[in-house]
Amino acid sequence: MTGGRVKVTALKLQARNPARVNVYLDGRFAFGLAKTEAVRLRVGQELTPADIARLQAADEREQVHARALRFLAVRPRSETEVRRHLEKHKVGEAEIDQELARLRETGLVDDRAFARLWVENRAAFRPRSKRALQVELKRKGIAPEAQREALTAADDDDALYRLAAGRARRLAALPLPEFRRKLGDFLARRGFDFDQIEAAVERAWRDIQGEADG
Repeated sequence: MTGGRVKVTALKLQARNPARVNVYLDGRFAFGLAKTEAVRLRVGQELTPADIARLQAADEREQVHARALRFLAVRPRSETEVRRHLEKHKVGEAEIDQELARLRETGLVDDRAFARLWVENRAAFRPRSKRALQVELKRKGIAPEAQREALTAADDDDALYRLAAGRARRLAALPLPEFRRKLGDFLARRGFDFDQIEAAVERAWRDIQGEADG
């Protein structure tokens, strides 16, 4: 050590995680770094305490980024979902803000695109009312303007008909009063109001009876 400086004496890939490098200073293990940060170092290089602090801060940012990327790899996420996930893992607010800015800049989080995709996927695989979709988007932290923009593509009539028709086939053997009750409850849980449900149930019943008569 010279005047507070220490020398890099070895750089070794970690056996369990080859994306990280163990840094040895003056012959002793000092800390681990992401390989993307370790490439800045070379054996024989001297580091000041400030250099070490900068390296470790950069490494912490890379670890937060890696955690966010793993979370995003499962499916697209809203900013609020990413924030909650990082908070759960004890990441500080300033670090989260910095990471979200990085993700926005690279297009890896985009609440408007997320909201549109959410509505499209619901329409394709799990139809529900605009009101129910709005509640879901709000829970995801989507801003009101982005909610409204995404919901312009939602079609309550189409979603209601598809849901009612699909469920009605499973209830076709029931008498009309029980058919009405069960199908009505099913549609209500998906956010449709009474008038919409009443018309859809009657239409579904007529369709089922028509299929039986045919």
